[in-house]
Formats: sequence, C-alpha cells, structure tokens
Amino acid sequence: MHPLAERLVRGDTRALARALTILENDLEGKRGLLKSLYPYAGRAHVVGFTGAPGAGKSTLVDRVIGHLRERGLTVGVLAVDPSSPFSGGALLGDRVRMLRHSGDSGVYIRSMGSRGSLGGLAKSTGEMLYALEAYGCDVVLLETVGVGQAELDVMSVADTVVLVLTPGAGDQVQTAKAGIMEIADVFVVNKSDLPGADLIVREIWMMLRDRRQFREDWRPPVVKASAARGEGLADIWDAVTAHRDHLLRNGHWEARRRRRHERETLRLLEAAVCAQLARRAERDPAWRAVLSDHRGLDPYQAAERLLAGLPRLDDVTPE
Repeated sequence: MHPLAERLVRGDTRALARALTILENDLEGKRGLLKSLYPYAGRAHVVGFTGAPGAGKSTLVDRVIGHLRERGLTVGVLAVDPSSPFSGGALLGDRVRMLRHSGDSGVYIRSMGSRGSLGGLAKSTGEMLYALEAYGCDVVLLETVGVGQAELDVMSVADTVVLVLTPGAGDQVQTAKAGIMEIADVFVVNKSDLPGADLIVREIWMMLRDRRQFREDWRPPVVKASAARGEGLADIWDAVTAHRDHLLRNGHWEARRRRRHERETLRLLEAAVCAQLARRAERDPAWRAVLSDHRGLDPYQAAERLLAGLPRLDDVTPE
C-alpha cells in the first residue's frame, strides 16, 4: 500500500489533506496513490447539491453537516467554486460558510476551483472521493458551482442528486426546462419562508405529474426548507436516505457504481489517446503537413486522412 494511503486509512487528517492535493493537482505519485485508494471506493453515500447561483446551497450544506453530525455520521465535503478564466484563481467562499465545523474531527471540508471544467464540478472530483471514502467518511457531500440547465457532471458522480430551487427565480421557465431538472433525485425548495414557495412546489409537482417515465423508477420527492432558519433538514435527509434505500433494494446502487467505473475508465482512455495523438501531431512531419493544409483540406478531410493511417480499434485483438 502507498505510505500516504496507509496513514490516511488510519485516520491521519494531514495525510488526507496531502492526498487530496496530489489528486487535485496531478502531482507525482498520483497513480500509485489511486491504486491504493480504489479498494475503498463505494463505501460512502455521495450526495450532490446542485442548483443556480444564490439558491443557498452552501448554507444548506452547512446545516446538513450539523444534522448528520447529530446522528453520529462522519462527513466529508467537496465544495467547488468557479475559477477565474483569466488568473485561474477561485474565491473558495463556500468554506467560509462552513467555518463552524472546522474544529470537528468528524467533518472534513475541502474547497477547490473548477479550473475550467464546465460541468459544475472539478475534473478531479471523482478521484478525490476515493480519498474521503478511504478516510472513513460515512457521507460525502458535493456542492457544485452555481449551475445552469446543461451542467450535469454531478449526476455521474453522486449517488443522490439534490436540486436546490428558490422562489421567484423564474419558476415556470425553470420547471419547464429539461436537463438539470431531469437528474434530480430530490427537489428542495429553499428559502420557503419567501413569497412564491408554494407556487414553485406546485410547478414541480405538475412537471412530475406530466413526466411519463422516471429514472430507475424513482419519483423525486419535493421538500420545502429554509436553510437560514434550519427548517426542513430532517425531511431533506429522510428523502435522501429513502432514495438510497430504493437504489439498494432494486439493484440500482450497484448499477450506478458500475456505470461510474465504466465512465471513469473511458475518460482515462480518451485522455491517453488524445495525449498520444497530440504528441504525434507535434513530431510527425506527415501529420504536420496535413494539419497545416488549411486551404486544401477542411477539418473533416484532414481528420479522415489522418485516421486512415491509424489502426482500427475493432481490428486490434487484445493479447
């Protein structure tokens, strides 16, 4: 076992912090570390909180942490903030809202920048989950960047997706759109003390009533809450655990884990192939000639010509 992973599994917080830094920044030793961490994958219930900017996700996650600690559960948090397209930096303000948990040994919070990833999460989020699971977290909460309708990465990482909505944020248009509305396993109407909360609840129920098919035969519940007042937390967690029980009872939990493994493997394969192609494009004069011929070849013709010189994958038989 990797020495850092060995310390991490024993509950060494400093080892966890170092491991997360290695994974987030692609530092030396990452491959060996992941190999040691992977056997611990799948132990935690991973819950993703997503929604538009200003929906109150950070405050809600902060309150949920407290609720879970009252139940004796250990909690890991990965909170993603948008990175600047110019400097690459990120404010990491989510951590500020969760400062009251900083002295709790049963909570580990990591903020990180999205670093150009457009799906609501950072590229290394899935790998960092392995470290938190090996560390022994019962629950891992993911807080996405404030997302739009098409930023759906959280669906491929979380076991349960909680979509946080608020009154007065274009309710009818919000519920009519596809995309992020369709990946929610639990709807939470936050700031329910504001006017319009009951309206958006009705809009969601109407949308669900008209839906012909539900993913994994699960009809998402709609929960009203007020994170600022600490209201609705038990109802939220009851809905989340009911979803987990449904997945386990009907075989969907293992199916999700399998699909996650497939996606991660294909993502790594794609990255490796792209890197090989980029290296060849830099070094092979024949490839350079094709790539540079912007007047004689359109991009499709250029790609077809380059592909013609590569072995077809269906012709390659593994030894």
